[in-house]
Amino acid sequence: MLSTAADRPNRTEYMMRLYVIAVVLPIILAAGWLSANDSQKTAAGMGFEKATFAGGCFWCMEHPFDQLEGVVSVTPGYTGGTKKNPTYEEVSSGTTGHAESVQIVYDPSKISYAKLLDVFWHNIDPTVKDQQFCDAGTQYRSAIFYYNEEQKLLAEESKKALEKSGRFKGPIYTEIVPASEFYPAEEYHQHYYKKNPIRYKFYRYNCGRDQRLEELWGKH
Repeated sequence: MLSTAADRPNRTEYMMRLYVIAVVLPIILAAGWLSANDSQKTAAGMGFEKATFAGGCFWCMEHPFDQLEGVVSVTPGYTGGTKKNPTYEEVSSGTTGHAESVQIVYDPSKISYAKLLDVFWHNIDPTVKDQQFCDAGTQYRSAIFYYNEEQKLLAEESKKALEKSGRFKGPIYTEIVPASEFYPAEEYHQHYYKKNPIRYKFYRYNCGRDQRLEELWGKH
């Protein structure tokens, strides 16, 4: 079909939007050039939404979400603490109150928050407090950081469903708390599983993550 002169500005605008969504926004989010509030506004302006989860090592939590259709970007970082602009060393010390987390920008027309919750649960051990697999301390706690009442309700419902399922003998320790300022981690932590695949797989295996996940959830 031939385009008319009137069509071309709209097509140009459409292509620019695609470029911003696919290329510019993920770079901005990963680099930390926007604050959490600014990136929320940017995402909302494009019809995207955000979700933030903590499940131990953020290298291991980035990977599962990065593979999902409808997820625009996954940014490892720190949230839930009191210190502004914390470093990895500070968070790792357990003194800042932050948890290693991932912030997900997603297109709700392609993937639901409920689906993200399902992926989250199946990639953590909710039966331990202030620990995930071989990593111990409050900085490795599991948590769902909600941005609105709908996310809070869905998170609480999913947790209650797990509690009633009888799958776990003990309590579920995963926190459900309001989202606070999110600080992207240093660049070398971004997409670590892609940049250092051998080290990533070695760490994941030695930490017993996949072995424990299979015990809890069965084979993926």
